[in-house]
Amino acid sequence: MGSTFQLLDGGLFQWNAWQIIGYLLLATHLSIIAVTVYLHRCQAHRALELHPAMAHVFRFWLWLSTGMVTREWVAVHRKHHAYCEKAGDPHSPQLFGIRQVLLHGAELYRNEARIAATLQRYGAGTPDDWIERHVYSRYTWQGVGLLLVADLLMFGVIGATVWSVQMLWIPVCAAGIINGLGHYIGYRNFDGPHAATNIVPLGILIGGEELHNNHHTFPTSARMAARWFELDIGWCYIRLLQVLGLARVRAVLPRPPVAVRQLPLTDKTVAGVGACRHHIMRSFGIMVVRALREELRGESAIRIAPRARRQAERLLRREPAYLSHAEKQTLAALVGRYEWLAHVQRMREELSQVWECRLASPQELLDCLVDWCDRAERSGIQALRNFSLGLHAYG
Repeated sequence: MGSTFQLLDGGLFQWNAWQIIGYLLLATHLSIIAVTVYLHRCQAHRALELHPAMAHVFRFWLWLSTGMVTREWVAVHRKHHAYCEKAGDPHSPQLFGIRQVLLHGAELYRNEARIAATLQRYGAGTPDDWIERHVYSRYTWQGVGLLLVADLLMFGVIGATVWSVQMLWIPVCAAGIINGLGHYIGYRNFDGPHAATNIVPLGILIGGEELHNNHHTFPTSARMAARWFELDIGWCYIRLLQVLGLARVRAVLPRPPVAVRQLPLTDKTVAGVGACRHHIMRSFGIMVVRALREELRGESAIRIAPRARRQAERLLRREPAYLSHAEKQTLAALVGRYEWLAHVQRMREELSQVWECRLASPQELLDCLVDWCDRAERSGIQALRNFSLGLHAYG
């Protein structure tokens, strides 16, 4: 009888509190890595391929620790990208409100996963083997039930609390924080039609998913870090799997050239500019803001109230195509004061034609880029000239 009470009290392991916390951190971290590497980057976006054995390890652990079905998760996430921040998005805080997504994100996910049309349209290419059909998809609650039994056996009565934390970890971190805060608050490296933000530059707690703005800008990239100070721990695990021969990366986000090189403009330059267009437009916005600050330091500059100046700088960093009507009017009031600034903004919009002209031939796009660079370098605006010379390095 004494041994029975001992088993119920401390479980088979008889671990102390710190050992149990260590296990819990390791187990929840494994769940996060399984979600970001397997479900998100591998299955939803095809950014990498996993060895079948490694993929099945992730599938088994997710069945055990979350009860999530691969096809359902992938379908809901792909629909989120297809309708991001618009009617049809399953869990956008811009539509449902931040409180609803933070507190009831898992419920929003389950509601969308019940729609057969969503699964049929967006769930293609996910595992459909015997074990998926007859075990993982069919007995979803049995997996988490098995984990409950295991936690109780290992840790005794406290195992129920350990299990509860494991069950809440993904709904809170993924369905709540990423889908909620990741579309509501944070910093943005890149502008776009989405409201995705990078919550913090160190993507450790949620496996790199914290870099959500980077992901929505480059959804098919296996790496989510875009700037030197950003850390994507999910990418670190992918690199480790690569070394072990358990993963093959299919795509990563492009990196702009570090050094300015005066290479001739060729078809290769056009391709490089198109691939790095988000980096280029971000750099253009920074360049315009710096040029404006230099202008305002001059004695002949038109005085602008500090608040209006900050608002103008924020709007100048944005891409013109993504500004609202009210924002465009606000920016136009400032741009109208400076002829050079109006010219730079027009050149900015024209530069986007290099990658937006889908039907143009490579030669036509090259001619467009050559003409743009020639006009920029003859504009008499030093900042614009320097920016144009920098585009040569993409060759």
